[in-house]
Amino acid sequence: MKKNKNVVNNLLELVGNTPMVKINKLTKDFAGTFLAKLESANPGHSSKDRIALHIVESAERKGILKPGDTIIETTSGNTGFSLAMVSLIKGYQCILAVSSKSSTDKIDMLRAMGAKVYVCPANVAADDPRSYYEVAKRLHSEIKGSIYINQYFNDLNAEAHYETTGPEIWRQSNGKITHLVVCSGTGGTISGTARFLKEKNPKIKIIGVDAYGSVLKKYHETGEFDENEIYPYRIEGLGKNLIPSVTDFEIIDKYVKVSDEDSAHSAREIVKNEGIFAGYTSGAAFQAVKQLSQENEFKDSDLVVVIFPDHGSRYLSKIYSDKWMENQGFSDSKHEINNNDIQYIRK
Repeated sequence: MKKNKNVVNNLLELVGNTPMVKINKLTKDFAGTFLAKLESANPGHSSKDRIALHIVESAERKGILKPGDTIIETTSGNTGFSLAMVSLIKGYQCILAVSSKSSTDKIDMLRAMGAKVYVCPANVAADDPRSYYEVAKRLHSEIKGSIYINQYFNDLNAEAHYETTGPEIWRQSNGKITHLVVCSGTGGTISGTARFLKEKNPKIKIIGVDAYGSVLKKYHETGEFDENEIYPYRIEGLGKNLIPSVTDFEIIDKYVKVSDEDSAHSAREIVKNEGIFAGYTSGAAFQAVKQLSQENEFKDSDLVVVIFPDHGSRYLSKIYSDKWMENQGFSDSKHEINNNDIQYIRK
């Protein structure tokens, strides 16, 4: 086929260069201007496409990964989907150890993309042999010709965002960004993006979003890993019950904690007001923006970039299900998806 600049060879060439869009209605009473970096525009619908492609291609260049090998990873769902997509296109096997709190939508999507999935209990210690961390390690030790991505402790995770997400945000904001608000899980997105932006302008404030039930905020503030901070929570891909070495805590200026319920409602508000089909983690990111605005963190001249890392299609059976919301005690009339009854036209 004759080369055409408007045609790509495969989906992997579409990773990155995601758009930024101004948040209008939801921030009309806030000081500052707010831009959302829509990582759902990646072909795998999340920011994890960036690290999946970067880590796999790095392994290929080093000769670590060869045709027919198996890629193994621990995931809450989005990294797994991105790795499954990359594996399918490049011809690798993919095995994923997934937390049981991942939505059924995510698990079904992983299987549809050809991955073998091990669903592991979410509410166990990181070093428990049943945890998705330990299951992935065990599978890697048992399967010849496998590599373990290990995103929590793989510096290539942050490098992917240093090389792509950071430069994109700097360019798209014309270098005028004053604040970056990012959900912190493995820490790759926030650390890599922040490192690039701080090199351009050290005054840019980096704000991490953490979950109640996670240890990250207290560890950032005190250097203490406090097991008493750990308890079950529902948001996927945010917070941790361990300290990922990928996270550069020194480059992060502050953390904000958000709740499961507030984050779910914020995701729904984004859809209803901005038309952006936001995932649960994107809801958490915007919930942090709301809390920061209430604390007068921003002024009128500020340009705040908030990364929306995921897509709402991954959460149809969770935050976009009125039944699920009601079962969690999150439901109220203000945040119903649509007050209109469904009308069925029958013969």
